[in-house]
Amino acid sequence: MIVYDLKCANDHVFEVWFASSQAYDEQRARGLIACAFCGSTEVGKAVMAPRLNAKGNQRDASQPAVIDAPSTPSPVSISNAPASAPAPAEVAKLQAVLHALAQAQAKALEQSTWVGRDFADRARAMHYGEEDHAPIHGQADPDEAAALVEEGVAVAPLPFPVIPPDAKN
Repeated sequence: MIVYDLKCANDHVFEVWFASSQAYDEQRARGLIACAFCGSTEVGKAVMAPRLNAKGNQRDASQPAVIDAPSTPSPVSISNAPASAPAPAEVAKLQAVLHALAQAQAKALEQSTWVGRDFADRARAMHYGEEDHAPIHGQADPDEAAALVEEGVAVAPLPFPVIPPDAKN
C-alpha cells in the first residue's frame, strides 16, 4: 500500500491510499480519482514529506513500532481531513452551526419526555399503537437502536449527549 497527498484544481489537498503507484497511475488515467471536498477529477500529486522509519534497533522507545500495511489491495480510502488548519472564518462558521444545532436540540428536548432505559420499549409501543404518540428521548444501546430501525420505528440519535435528569447536580 502507498499513500499520496493529492491536490485538485481548486487547491484542496487530501490523502488517498493505493495498492501501488501503478494503481494510482491507472486510476488517474481512467478519471476514477476525485477530490474529497469538491469532486473535481483534475487531481495530481501534492508535495509531501517522505516517511523515513528508523531501524528497528534504533527506534525511540517512546514511539510505537510501525507495522507495514498488508500486501493485499483494498479499496481507495479518502480522508476528509484538510491538510492544513481551517481558516478562522471557517472555524467561526462551524462554531455557529454547532451552537445553532445545540440550541435546536435543547428546544426539542424541552417538549420531550426523558424515559431513560425504557426508550426502546416506549418507542416500540408507540409505533405499534399500544401507547399514545408523544415526543420522548432516552437511552438505547446500539443493538436496541438497530432493532428499532429494522422494525420501522422512527428513531434517530441526538447529535449531542444528554445528561439524564437523575444525574444532574
